[in-house]
Formats: sequence, C-alpha cells, structure tokens
Amino acid sequence: MQSWSEIALPTVPGAGPPLRLYDTADRQVRPVTPGPTATMYVCGITPYDATHLGHAATYLTFDLVNRVWHDAGHQVHYVQNVTDVDDPLFERATRDGIDWRALGTREIDLFRADMTALRVVPPRDYIGAIESVDEVVELVQKMLASGAAYVVDDAEFPDIYFRADATDQFGYESGYDRATMETLFAERGGDPDRPGKRDAIDALLWRAARPGEPSWPAPFGAGRPGWHIECAAIALNRIGPEFDVQGGGSDLIYPHHEYSAAHAESLIAGRRFARHYVHAGLIGLDGEKMSKSRGNLVLVSRLRQAGVDPAAIRLGLFAGHYRQDRMWTDEVLRQAQSRLDRWRRASALASGPSAADTIARLRQHLADDLDTPKALDAVDNWAHSALEYGGSDAAAPGDVRNAVDALLGVAL
Repeated sequence: MQSWSEIALPTVPGAGPPLRLYDTADRQVRPVTPGPTATMYVCGITPYDATHLGHAATYLTFDLVNRVWHDAGHQVHYVQNVTDVDDPLFERATRDGIDWRALGTREIDLFRADMTALRVVPPRDYIGAIESVDEVVELVQKMLASGAAYVVDDAEFPDIYFRADATDQFGYESGYDRATMETLFAERGGDPDRPGKRDAIDALLWRAARPGEPSWPAPFGAGRPGWHIECAAIALNRIGPEFDVQGGGSDLIYPHHEYSAAHAESLIAGRRFARHYVHAGLIGLDGEKMSKSRGNLVLVSRLRQAGVDPAAIRLGLFAGHYRQDRMWTDEVLRQAQSRLDRWRRASALASGPSAADTIARLRQHLADDLDTPKALDAVDNWAHSALEYGGSDAAAPGDVRNAVDALLGVAL
C-alpha cells in the first residue's frame, strides 16, 4: 500500500541526550536503545471514518519519536498497518450503501492527506491487512502446529482461536488482572461468549468464511484474519522480534497489544515482541473520550477545511503531555494559534537571542519522555525574548526555526 509524501527534515547542529520513554510493560520511564537503525511499529486506522484528533494525537506522538531518532543520527524503519478488512468497515459500508472496499479506499486517501498536512513523517512500510493475509495464514499454521491455537468445535463456522495461556508471560504488557481483562475483552471487540472456546478471553485468529463476507483460501479453511494477528504478522515480517517501540493509543494496551505480542511470542519463545510498549493518552471533547461510536469527533479534515493551520493542531495537541488523557476545546486551539503566531513573528526577525540554549532545552525536554509542554515553554521563552528585547546580529532566528521544524514538525 502506498504511504504518503516524504517530509524533509532540516539538519540541526549538535546533538541531544538519548531518548527515554515510559514503557507500559515495565511501568517506568527508561532509555530506548536502538542500533544504527531504530525500529518502530504503530497500529494504524480501521478506515471506516475520517481522521479525528484522537488519531492525530497518537500519530503525532510517534512522529516525535521518529524525529528525535532522526535528529540523533539514526535511520528509522517505521511500519504502520491499515486494518482494511474488519467488521466496523462492513457495518459502516452497509449503513451508507457503499462497497466496503470503496469506503476503505476513500478514508485511507483522506488519512494520507491529513498526515501530509500535519507533516507526519511517513512509515517506510504502510501495509494493509488484505496485503498480509498470506503472512497471517503462515503464522496461524505454525500456532496450530505448536498447540498455541485451536479450532472451535463448530461444523458450520470452524473459527480458530489463540490460547491465552499459550505463553507463560501473557499479561505482562498490560499488567491487568483477570477481571479487568474480561471486562475490556468484551468491550473492545472480543467475543467471550463464543460457544466452543476453551477460555472466554481466548482471541480470534482466523474467522471462518461467512456468507456475504470477504474471505481468502487457507489450508485450514477459507476465512479472514482476526485483528491482533494482523499486526503480529506485519511487524514480524518487516522488522522482526524485539523491535524498539510498539506504539498506539492507550485503548490498545489490552486486548490488542497484549495479544499481538502474545501471538508473536508464542513463536519466538523467550523473546519480547517489542523492547518498549508506548501508549498515547486519549483526546476528549465536552468531558468524554472522542470516538466514532459516540459521534463526538473533531475531524482533522474539517479543521483544515475551516482554515485552521495544521501547525496549530500540532501545537494544540502538544500542549498536554502525550500520556495524559486530555480535552480539546476552542480555547486550546485559540492558544495554539496565538503561540504559532508569536513564534512566526519571532522567527521572521533579522536577529534574535542566542539559539543554542533554546535548542539544547528543546532536545532535552523531548528526550525526557517527550515532554512537549516544557519543550513548547522553551520556544515560548525564546520568542518572548526575541520580540521584546531583540538580539545580536550573530543570533540567527533560522537556527531555532530549523530546530522547531526538525523536532516538533512545526514550520515557521
């Protein structure tokens, strides 16, 4: 599947401290230690509606990781999937009277346009679930052979499930107890009451073909992939096990990331799927989580159509720490637009205060678990000094402008 256009990143002299990120599995902030090529997998969209600010907050979080790595001199192998075959897509297509493939294509195109406008560095591999079916089939065959998976006793629909106890460490990524797992499994796409399952929280690997649903041939019977196995297959086949960062929104901690890790780890015994599991907080509106099911979405495309500068969207979402659940309001946007205006006026001056300290603090705060509120404060202080007091001719505002572009993705 085609990704979106490359983003040119300015080179900024010097270097910052190594990146440290909060790891959900270890419950602490710890160093990220990539080799010359840093590796990252971020779960992508199910394309049945347009990109909302909750999506944007997640992809901007990992865009910062990407940019910090590039600034540190790493190559980055970034992989993102698209769940372009799934029940929500079929349901929305039926509701709207459109072919599910056409709906998916339309929304993926809109997502690419939103990511381009937001200046998100594109993934090297952008892979649809449909493209990865053969890879899923191969993994399911291996799990059936090892006993990590089983076929339910159902003559009509012999679905295949993953045993939650197939790995000794199942549950380490989320840290949730059994009661929490059961609750979230039912709320987030699981099927605890499916007859024939050995355990209520065993996860679907392969959905046997049903009338009116798309399916693909497989040695164990025609069908289509489950949700979690899609990401396990795409990640293992593009960047391999023990990659540096698996990312997504905090609502993916369980079941999605727990199971995608467990699926992979049942085949690579003794090794972690990812070295870091990193999760972005949720964005709300009017006191509630922003979600398609609630219908309380602020869409990136509609903000753009209304004339909102995408850079202001970035700054509005960066005003809170990425791990915090936070609200989007008109005031958040107003402050972001005001901040963007101040920064641009400061960067347009012929001279300004020394850039070195500002760039050093910008790098330091981003390396410290992507502390964007403090990073924005550092640039705010520089802009205030530039506008109020000016600076020497030797202090070129272009240095800060390049750093803000390279590290925050905000073009001044």
